[in-house]
Amino acid sequence: MQDDHPPIWLPRLVRQGGPRFLQIADALQAAVAGGSLKPGDRLPPQRHLAAQLDVDLTTVTRAYDEARRRHLLEGRGARGTYVAAPKVELTSVLDLSMNTPPPPEGVDFDDLLKQGLSQVLMRSDAELLMTYHLGGGSDSDRKAGAHWLAPMFGALDAGEVVVCPGAQAAIAALMLALTEPGDVILAEPVSYPGLRAAATQFGRRIIAVEADQYGMVPEKLEQACRQHQPGLVYLNPTLQNPTAITMGERRRQEIASIARRCRVRLVEDDPYWLLADAPPPPIATWAPEQVYYISTLSKCLTPGLRVAFVLIRDPHERERFLVALRSFALMVAPLTAALATQWILDGSADGLMEGVRKEARLRHRMARDILAGRYGGAGDGLHVWLELPGYWSSSQLARAADSEGIAVTPAEAFSTGSESVNAIRISLGSIKDRARLKAGLQRLSHLLARRPEPFRVAVV
Repeated sequence: MQDDHPPIWLPRLVRQGGPRFLQIADALQAAVAGGSLKPGDRLPPQRHLAAQLDVDLTTVTRAYDEARRRHLLEGRGARGTYVAAPKVELTSVLDLSMNTPPPPEGVDFDDLLKQGLSQVLMRSDAELLMTYHLGGGSDSDRKAGAHWLAPMFGALDAGEVVVCPGAQAAIAALMLALTEPGDVILAEPVSYPGLRAAATQFGRRIIAVEADQYGMVPEKLEQACRQHQPGLVYLNPTLQNPTAITMGERRRQEIASIARRCRVRLVEDDPYWLLADAPPPPIATWAPEQVYYISTLSKCLTPGLRVAFVLIRDPHERERFLVALRSFALMVAPLTAALATQWILDGSADGLMEGVRKEARLRHRMARDILAGRYGGAGDGLHVWLELPGYWSSSQLARAADSEGIAVTPAEAFSTGSESVNAIRISLGSIKDRARLKAGLQRLSHLLARRPEPFRVAVV
């Protein structure tokens, strides 16, 4: 490639086309895909390309860095930058097992992260970001938490919000603070695996309460409360993990009434409320003194933000919770909390979450089209609950899928009782590339359509 002639792949930068460095990187990717740039081709020096495109050098540097991140380019020292050979994937597992937010289209996460951290460092004392913090978050962090919870509850007293290092830590601290070893915790027959893990570790017993297509059955809950005198009831009422059921408003009111009548405390773990389409108000709306409400950023924004907000109305209960939390997780990392607060208060979190919401809905449409009558999702959120045909068991299908390079989660991972459910959970966000997600769903659909092969032992 000669430097004195404009490259044939040279992009036309447009004002409304997004960040210029991404336009350049996208043009490079399209040229490689289309064959106008081939492995081993030398690219123009960065200053030369910057002059041709009439952009600053930093823009081209960022474009080349992004292209390297996509494995399109490789540097060869003083000889320059070249188109890289295709990366060989030695392992091609399509991970449909991990519930993480999908990468939103058009959001430059690297830039968002750099800008957020830059603002944090400009406005904060570096020493405060690197020392111990007590009390469940700074005043600013609690205000950010109140702002985050406002769509669910309206205006809140920030003093009622506790900042935690993730929802799992919040669940464990509530279990320690509000129950004793041997106490019963009521939950639905299939539920978040982290609840079972914490209960097992702390010596609490989980008893399953019958659920139907609308969630936990109120009459069965009241019966179980009177029979077992539980220390806690655990619910995930919005886009429930794993069934994707959203409990309706009337049932939420009935459960809140039971919590008040039986004087039982309820943990409302609600990670997906902000991703759902017009969800009902939280159960905590009708039983504020009985319900401890948890909302995490990990499912709406990114797992790397290990920040959750817990709404606890009673000051005495709040202090008990903090004592329990400090026994194993003294604080949220101050830098992480400060970044979360910055994003929430400057609106970046809303923009990122809207991107996640749009991408999740697009992926649900893809899953509905491919899985057809087997699709068991709500159209939003991060996962699909897939009930299996009788000739497959969930563990059997999970093993068969694994042998074909697909990771899914069988129903056994979510079981809280002795009843077995023949289903798997499919997570739609953990595969970054839509084309790979589509391939994984199609491969899974073909697997479901055929009967399992007889088990054979390999002899070598």
